[in-house]
Amino acid sequence: MANKNLEFAGDYDLQYVHISNHKGQGRTHSLRGENITHMIVELNIYEGIYKSSITGSMVIADTSNLIGNLPIQGTERIFFKLNNKLTNNSYANTLDFTEKGGHPLHVYKVTDRKQLNDTTQTYTIHFASREFVRNQRVKVSECFSGRIDEAVYSIFQRPEYLDSKKKLYFQKSRNQDKVVVPNVTPFDAIQMLSKRAMPDSFRDSGVGYLFFETPRGFHFRSWESLCIGKNGKPREIKQKFRYVQVPVDRFGHEVLDEKGEPLDKVVEGYRNVESYEFKNNFHDVAANTALGTYAHTVITHNIFDKSYKKDKYHYHNSFQSTGHVDNNGGYGKESSYTSSNPMIVETPVDYDVVEGDTRQKGVSDFAESRISVMPTTQFLHNEDTGSYGVDVAQDGVLEGERISLKNQLHSGTRLQMTVKGQAWLQAGDLIQFDVQTVENRDNARSPLDPQLSGRYVISSIRHRIAGDQYRQVLECIKDSSPKPYGIGRKSYAEIAGEEKSPSTPSDIDYT
Repeated sequence: MANKNLEFAGDYDLQYVHISNHKGQGRTHSLRGENITHMIVELNIYEGIYKSSITGSMVIADTSNLIGNLPIQGTERIFFKLNNKLTNNSYANTLDFTEKGGHPLHVYKVTDRKQLNDTTQTYTIHFASREFVRNQRVKVSECFSGRIDEAVYSIFQRPEYLDSKKKLYFQKSRNQDKVVVPNVTPFDAIQMLSKRAMPDSFRDSGVGYLFFETPRGFHFRSWESLCIGKNGKPREIKQKFRYVQVPVDRFGHEVLDEKGEPLDKVVEGYRNVESYEFKNNFHDVAANTALGTYAHTVITHNIFDKSYKKDKYHYHNSFQSTGHVDNNGGYGKESSYTSSNPMIVETPVDYDVVEGDTRQKGVSDFAESRISVMPTTQFLHNEDTGSYGVDVAQDGVLEGERISLKNQLHSGTRLQMTVKGQAWLQAGDLIQFDVQTVENRDNARSPLDPQLSGRYVISSIRHRIAGDQYRQVLECIKDSSPKPYGIGRKSYAEIAGEEKSPSTPSDIDYT
């Protein structure tokens, strides 16, 4: 395992996995702990943009009663370093959970213990980052005033709260507010602040942040920041993946790279997808209609002046106000912002006519598909602002946008694929996935699927070590399409036929 030469895609270097007991020792009182590499049947590490901390598990085959002699009770620590045997085993290419170079992982439970025979027992050790277990032990009860990202950093690093020693990558928020955190865990407090945060982006748009941990540190940032940079230009992709079993064309000739050279087998091994499936697709129109993804009416009740206000969210009118995963084209030479294509067209879907217009309604025009009532007020903390720390009149608009953006991620296109392990990838990275349509399977250079191919954000990673293979199960999401579906010019009456006269009711015939 100590060999540094990369022999094949999925090869890895894991020299040791040490576990130390509650005294900080191994069975022989070694300060380095007990090396259990030879006992590990499977090692899994989990990270994701919806997970506040890293977690993991190890399946152990124990022939020396380590669980009783160490002993293992749920307060141990685990140390290891995993990399891809690359020449440049840098910080970016390594998962470092050692005490010296990284941050050890903490055991919090042992499950599935059973005896296979007279000499072997198996069990699963579950572990997580220090912040995971610390979050269970402390509570936040304080009033925070100022920028939202500053309040989050205060909870993140202060000794009486999360007390994290890791790096926090944050995006500055454009709004300020006074927020009372009512005796909840640090993660819950940060999630509460995340809902209020609005990114200080180049277009000052969007509502809601993500808070998550990767092996490189913690992130507090908007979804838009995972898609585009501060200047509005698309972020660079970290890896190109494609689903091609054998890199040959339909005549059986080897496919060459851009320079006319044979493809590097190791490089191609990292790019090839072993298997994939779409776990969800944005075109569950019924679910997204009910959730308020396309259209939403938010009624805000101002407790201070006893007034109420109705705000309507329209998916297609608001789509270009924020950055998305797939980008093509722009608004002109003067703008660095690149536009995206919605995942559903604005074609009429019923006979109803838009008020004040002649066109028939699309999915975004049914504002009453979801109705929410939101209490709000001014001067709650002696400041003339609403729930988001800005003008109270904006609360309904911002709430509708926040809910739609959240739904576009959770109910959007979600791809799961298995690839060779690549330690440099982390949750929140951009990748490209190319897949041909089924009628083009016999030609390696045929056009790709126009909607499902393209850019994705990695929403979660399962790092899996088993035997001599390091694999990753990536779950990736997108909220836009690389190519438009086209604009329909017909009315719904032309598409579905002229509206018929209402049918007359008929009595039930009891004869």
